[in-house]
Amino acid sequence: MLVLFLPLFLVLILIGLPVFFATLFAPGFMLLLNDMSRDIPLLFRNIYNGIDSFPLMAIPFFMLAGEVMNRGGITVRLVNFSQVFIGHVRGGLAHVNIMSSMLFAGLSGSAVADTSALGSMLIPAMEKNGYSRKFAAAITAASSVIGPIIPPSGIMIIYAYTMEVSVAALFAAGIVPGLLVGLALMAVTAVMARKHNFPKATEKATWRERGSATRLAILPLLTPVIILGGIIFGVFTPTEASAIAVAYALILSVWVLKTVKLSDLPAIFTKSAMASSVVLLIVGSAIAFKTVVSLSHAAEDLAGWVLAISDNALILLFAINILLFVVGMFLDAGPAIIILGPILAPIFIQLGIDPVHFAIIMSVNLTVGLATPPMGLVLFVASSVSGEKVESIAKAILPFLAVEIFVIFLITFFPSVSMTIPRLLGLA
Repeated sequence: MLVLFLPLFLVLILIGLPVFFATLFAPGFMLLLNDMSRDIPLLFRNIYNGIDSFPLMAIPFFMLAGEVMNRGGITVRLVNFSQVFIGHVRGGLAHVNIMSSMLFAGLSGSAVADTSALGSMLIPAMEKNGYSRKFAAAITAASSVIGPIIPPSGIMIIYAYTMEVSVAALFAAGIVPGLLVGLALMAVTAVMARKHNFPKATEKATWRERGSATRLAILPLLTPVIILGGIIFGVFTPTEASAIAVAYALILSVWVLKTVKLSDLPAIFTKSAMASSVVLLIVGSAIAFKTVVSLSHAAEDLAGWVLAISDNALILLFAINILLFVVGMFLDAGPAIIILGPILAPIFIQLGIDPVHFAIIMSVNLTVGLATPPMGLVLFVASSVSGEKVESIAKAILPFLAVEIFVIFLITFFPSVSMTIPRLLGLA
């Protein structure tokens, strides 16, 4: 069963079967093949059990908060804030794109939302300013992966739910890696800007203009402060924090800034509900998948096989990063975490790796996979927004993927990079 189980699943994904159906068909077929048909009802029962979770309610709430903020014109304020501070440097709009992703990450926690919201605004602006469309789409896709790394993060909530790790600890551990990814992308952009003589976006802004942009952006920028502060200091749970984020977004957009009308809310709620249902269905099917994995004893067999190769944690971490990177090319981060987390995490915890540290390694690696060809989801979103072919974007994104991989290995082999803040706060 172990030999055929995962390959069958990957084949189904590669031929284009939706992830939800692949995560059900593969284990169901293997149960029939191994004369375990009596366990098939368990497979379907666990779809509901996987969704029926209070902690997972944070995901639709955070998605709704991000949609309200985006519809309320908050994205424009964040872009303007970024532009008055760094738009005057060479390659300014590319830097603005990255910085806006870092700021937007604290609101949505979603790479897809980041690519869609910022891409629809910045890709045309960059093209008009003299950048190629494929470069603009590539930098948007590459920087959007910061969304699920800097908290709040839907991927980290899924990992915490699956592996019973503290959400607060994961959120705290994601801050520095997310900032490092953003700074690394800016460093590559600066080198490319000098080499290719990228244009400057604007003249240097005055301090008055910077002050005005800051005043317009300060209320949205308080969102991650409220969310993280409340979670980390125990004022409310992550699920309660997500509901508070929605309330804050509604108050800000409807009554304070008055950029969203009450008549807009049904469309916003409908769009968020549809997006959330897709995520939760995949989570439910992946939990069912995980149940069959446990029945097959694949985790124990794989653990024994891995430990037989080496008991050196550093060597195994290097190998697992390569494996996760390859998996990320074909599988979305959420299902990959639910499927592989219970298999891989116990191996490394047994070797002395901190559970929070391994969670961050896995989360960041699979998040970068969202922008990795051939199946990276944000590549297709960027293609849809820009009208550029996925193949062209995939080629242009390679320099940015290289530095993101460098950051992955940096946080892997230097645990203090991600673990310092959780340890200072007493969370790890």
